Amino acid sequence: MVDKVRAFIDRHELLTEGATVVVGVSGGPDSLALLHLLSSLRDEWKLRLVAAHVDHMLRGRESEEEMEFVKHFCAEHRILCEAVQIDVPAFQRRTGLGVQEAARNCRYHFFAELVKKHQAQYIALGHHGDDQVETILMRLVRGSTSKGYAGIPVKRPFHGSYLIRPFLAVSRAEIEDYCEKEGLTPRRDPSNEKDEYTRNRFRHHIVPLLKQENPRLHERFQQYSEIMAEDEQFLEELATDALNKVMEKQNSDTVLRIAPFLALPRPLQRRALQLLLLRLYGGVPPVLTSVHIGHILMLCERGRPSGMLDLPKGLKVIRSYDRCLFTFGLQCCAQGYWLQLPVPALLPLPNGYVIMSEFGEHYPRKQLGNDSFVVDPATVSLPLHVRTRRTGDRMVLKGTGGTKKIKEIFIEAKIPRTERDCWPIVEDADGRILWVPGLKKSAFEAKERGQARYILLHYQAMNS
Repeated sequence: MVDKVRAFIDRHELLTEGATVVVGVSGGPDSLALLHLLSSLRDEWKLRLVAAHVDHMLRGRESEEEMEFVKHFCAEHRILCEAVQIDVPAFQRRTGLGVQEAARNCRYHFFAELVKKHQAQYIALGHHGDDQVETILMRLVRGSTSKGYAGIPVKRPFHGSYLIRPFLAVSRAEIEDYCEKEGLTPRRDPSNEKDEYTRNRFRHHIVPLLKQENPRLHERFQQYSEIMAEDEQFLEELATDALNKVMEKQNSDTVLRIAPFLALPRPLQRRALQLLLLRLYGGVPPVLTSVHIGHILMLCERGRPSGMLDLPKGLKVIRSYDRCLFTFGLQCCAQGYWLQLPVPALLPLPNGYVIMSEFGEHYPRKQLGNDSFVVDPATVSLPLHVRTRRTGDRMVLKGTGGTKKIKEIFIEAKIPRTERDCWPIVEDADGRILWVPGLKKSAFEAKERGQARYILLHYQAMNS
């Protein structure tokens, strides 16, 4: 087994001579064997080892005894030991996470602290070949992303260091045999025998059947994992470039342009969405699967111009015509607003825009678009107000003399439903709609009449 692990470390360049390695040690067979094996190589490779143990405080006195066991083992083998007790049940109550995810978060946070404290280059964990088989099977059954189907990575960046798994080359049986030959007496976690955990059911009932077909199952799965990881890395580079061409940023939100996105090959569509979600979440949550990716694709492909999806952790995906908005916080105004518009002033609006008002002694010489409006104080009632839309709103359109519903103006301009409730409408003191900024002007816009004093209004993004 030692030769297998050595060859695996060399092939994947998992360790460098003279490195500081933090080794996660629970006291079980896998992590204890890993610590023992690295200890036997430390003089040859000039390694500095730091054993990291976390008592998750889930099993009372039993888990305390495991911590003492690890400390004693490290003292016997002259290995620096960093052990900590973390109240995982309390953390679980605060966060609402499942027990396994809560324990993992606490454990990895402790590892990150040790990396910084000891300036470590590597975190070594005892995941082995059978763990890889179980992980890939579970993800295939449950559903995952294409990167998830590759299983457990051999090596990945971790807080300025690398997280490595040298035992992915060997099976659980080989590790047990190593422990017996080396006289190691690891502790056993009784929860590993309970079928209430999904992984244990795969371990106890499914993997043994597959091993009857191929005793070297773990080697085949590891090979599959590495091929998948290599393919994914290549496709991810293509997807990154493609995503940057079809994505736009709008303040803190992200917009996907649907037509160019759907023009991409299907494999790049899926991976582009995975990358986009990874950026938005800062790490895809475990509950996000290929099913969610499929739902987003269906939303983009459907004939209807609008629709919405609710994704984990409050992310909403909103289709509106040829755009798909990804947002954690809809910029809607459920309560509406009604604000006085003083002159001169810079009035910030809830939709991230401002209306700037000022006095002008002369009528503007250049042609003004829909982002500007000229008010003649002699022909409208002051003060002006800015408000959100109301049922039945209509305005007298400039240049036509006819009236039109505000709702129809929004539809013709393809304004997303999520933005309509927050869109500003400027009215005078008599309630006449003067202007829908950026979209339409009313017949009440001032006309040039010599040396009159005017009010000039400008609508622009807050950060422009």
